[in-house]
Amino acid sequence: MPASRRTPPKRSLRSDASPLTVPRYLFASDAESLATEAGAGLAECRQHLEAILAHGGPRTIDNLLVPYDRLLSALSELQGQSKFLFDVHPDAAVRATADKWYQESERFATDLALNRPLYDAFVDLDVSKEDSDTKYAVRKILRDFRLAGVDRDVATRDRIKELRDEMTAIGQEFDRTIREDERSIQVDDATALAGLPADFVKAHLPGPDGTITITTQYPDIIPVFRYARDPEVRRRLQWEHLNRGHPANLGTLSKLMATRHELARILGYESFADYIVQDKMIGSAKGIGDFLAKVRAASEERAKEDSAILIDRKRKDTPGAASLHAWDTNFYSELVRAENFDFDAKLLRPYFAFTNVLEGLFEITRELFGVRYERVSGVPVWHPSVDVYDVFDADERIGRFYLDLHPRKDKYSHAAASILVRGIAASALPQAALMCNFPDPKEGPALMEYLEVETLFHEFGHLLHAMFMGHGRWIKNTDDGIEWDFIEAPSQMLEEWIRDPATLRRFAHHHETGEPVPAEFVAKLRRADAVSRALDVQRQLVLGTLSFEYYHGDPTGIDTTKTLEAVFRRFPLVPFHPGTHFQCNFGHLNAYSAIYYTYMWSLVIAKDLFSKFQEGDTILDPKVARRYRETILTPGSRKPASELIEDFLGRPLSFDAFENWLNREGR
Repeated sequence: MPASRRTPPKRSLRSDASPLTVPRYLFASDAESLATEAGAGLAECRQHLEAILAHGGPRTIDNLLVPYDRLLSALSELQGQSKFLFDVHPDAAVRATADKWYQESERFATDLALNRPLYDAFVDLDVSKEDSDTKYAVRKILRDFRLAGVDRDVATRDRIKELRDEMTAIGQEFDRTIREDERSIQVDDATALAGLPADFVKAHLPGPDGTITITTQYPDIIPVFRYARDPEVRRRLQWEHLNRGHPANLGTLSKLMATRHELARILGYESFADYIVQDKMIGSAKGIGDFLAKVRAASEERAKEDSAILIDRKRKDTPGAASLHAWDTNFYSELVRAENFDFDAKLLRPYFAFTNVLEGLFEITRELFGVRYERVSGVPVWHPSVDVYDVFDADERIGRFYLDLHPRKDKYSHAAASILVRGIAASALPQAALMCNFPDPKEGPALMEYLEVETLFHEFGHLLHAMFMGHGRWIKNTDDGIEWDFIEAPSQMLEEWIRDPATLRRFAHHHETGEPVPAEFVAKLRRADAVSRALDVQRQLVLGTLSFEYYHGDPTGIDTTKTLEAVFRRFPLVPFHPGTHFQCNFGHLNAYSAIYYTYMWSLVIAKDLFSKFQEGDTILDPKVARRYRETILTPGSRKPASELIEDFLGRPLSFDAFENWLNREGR
């Protein structure tokens, strides 16, 4: 078992091959000290660049790639840590300062990408006798320069810089509006909470005015959407949830789309979608459309069956009902699981106490990958609720991670992993953080929904990927060079370990009795897991199509709300909530732009990768896991993702495992 959260073990005193540096910007005591440190860090980056450009004579690995790699590493720390502080720091002044310096770092990154003398130096660099990692890293460096527009004339490069700066500022504004717009509804009394788990009701007592407040934070919305019997409560909360960021982000999104489109056109592409996929596995905007169509064809008939089953169940409550409302889907999916498969998800909650789930995650990944985690005390953190762990492989420390896992005001409201320090062999160990919004054990037993357990495993998959790949020679061997539509595959695959009876029963213990979840519960869970599966895929297709539509074509004059409604009409099995503006809080429209399809693309990859684990007697086979770690996780971006996949599977990627998943269990 991993170390207890209450009694951390002693720290190892072993000296590591790569140093564990303190994240330079993460623990500034206040906004002023952050500004001072960030200013100094950016000045040092500029000095690195000046030194590189001042070097005379032939270009070599030592006088060009090595110092450039150091420059990129230093810059990535400023970018990553300032963006992270913007998302999580409790002090508004620190968040504002972090925002400013994130934009400054992005501005410098744009200048760097458009620096013609630097590009020319790399063109002249002879790597013919270098190893494959170095050749591939330089190839990606040259590609990135060209995609940035370094080969354009001076006037064009100046306009590109302006557009990049605008994109960063607009994107930050979009994210800030979402983060700060936490909403709530009030209900008159506990009768409005009928159907919700007892622990939820206990945690939501009437206030001084006698009403009960339900927020748009995830620990509230997930249970309400799934279990609240009162459709009006579900409708009201969903309306607030889907209108976060509205109306402010209507204009912000339109500006973001217009700016990105102008950039793409200047660079010679028809649309931002055509531009952004140039360094992705999928290769073209047409490829996105073709892939979404393929997934739709694979899921359409099953989704129709899913929808019909839910409507049939709704008719028992609403005679004559012919369709589902947007606030019905999750609720009736749970009822069908309970009534058709004798599976009540609420009965699982007592087995998913947050602390047990986290320790179970540690145990499973320790056994799979041969690592261990040591909790670290006495180190600075940005909030008292943050926990810190070091990761060891045998006696060698290979990285550190920070867990910021519970909701608070003005914090990033979803779930994500962030790299704080990109690990480089002999230079720095990788450091990463999770920012999530799970129930807090300080406020009770902190019982989780199955979906939240899945989310924790997913995000931890990102974190492990960062720990394992952060030991290459160059920064372009890390996530900095991975195709974006591969990045979700390892995280989605780790979710599979909560669907296996043997692994689930390791940590799913009743928070009061300590008894493991009954085997029959797990069997019912597996049978019920297929309920609405294809309908969920259709929902993901709506999101993928929406992100694609906003960025595929000229956005001039586009009404983003009408586009939203039109996309939902194209997928009639996925109901739209009238009067809502989901595009205003769809944060991926900034971070992912046109490529939200990557979640479904990566799921296809994840299902195929997991098929290798299913070939043996147990999915905890350390030999398969070791091979997976060595061929998929550790290489990072030392070769194209398609080659990593083939190295592990022994064959090219196949769609078959995904289709089999769509059609198995409970059908």
